[in-house]
Amino acid sequence: MNATVAGVGAIRAESRYFYVWMAGAFILVAFGGFVPTYWAPVAAGTFHAPPIIHIHGVLMFTWTCFYFVQTALVASGRTIDHRAWGLAGIALFTVIACVILVGEMAVIKRDEAAGVGDAARRFAAVTLCAWPLLVGLFVLAIVNIRRPQVHKRLMTLLMATMMTPAIARVFLTMLAPPGAAAGPPPPYVSIPPGLVADLFIVVAIVFDWRTRGRPHPVYLYGGAAVVAQQVLTVVFAATPAWMRIALAFESLAG
Repeated sequence: MNATVAGVGAIRAESRYFYVWMAGAFILVAFGGFVPTYWAPVAAGTFHAPPIIHIHGVLMFTWTCFYFVQTALVASGRTIDHRAWGLAGIALFTVIACVILVGEMAVIKRDEAAGVGDAARRFAAVTLCAWPLLVGLFVLAIVNIRRPQVHKRLMTLLMATMMTPAIARVFLTMLAPPGAAAGPPPPYVSIPPGLVADLFIVVAIVFDWRTRGRPHPVYLYGGAAVVAQQVLTVVFAATPAWMRIALAFESLAG
């Protein structure tokens, strides 16, 4: 009996620290992925973009660090502090959700002025179709705040999905052919980085399988929704319906 209790306690402790390690990996990916295309050019004074892009970058990295702190608080048994900071997390993510939309408007306007407006609108589907999924995962996580096993897995899905842009920058730096044309790429280039980001979900599923004997339904159904969104976005971006939506979205910027 004592051995069983000790084994359960060890699994719970391992589970807590697993999410801290995942959060640390998210920080490394979020920062490292943007080093060649954002952080290094900013440090060198060669990066030029609308102010909203800088605000977006700072907020997103702040959010990733905030998530790490929140998981560390839970792992150290400071659940009350974790919940106390929850309202700050809700406020921060709400601002990020708004800044994503404003930033996408600014990018489309910039590319429109550069003569690649249609390509920008098509590629905007990658961000704008992921946006409802991100918001939905976050809302579900907050709704399930009293169900920690569901809450933490929804947050893991959210963070894994948010890693796609950083991983995409690595693909862009390493795989873009010399002399590639400037401007927005076709939406299908988002698939490989998205699938690499999905490996975080696979790792979480494997961990569940090892510690629980089966993957949690949140990972199965949520992971399926994430992959479906990534694939269907590419198909949807090629339709006239999407171009009408993108033009309507662009018009909101005036």
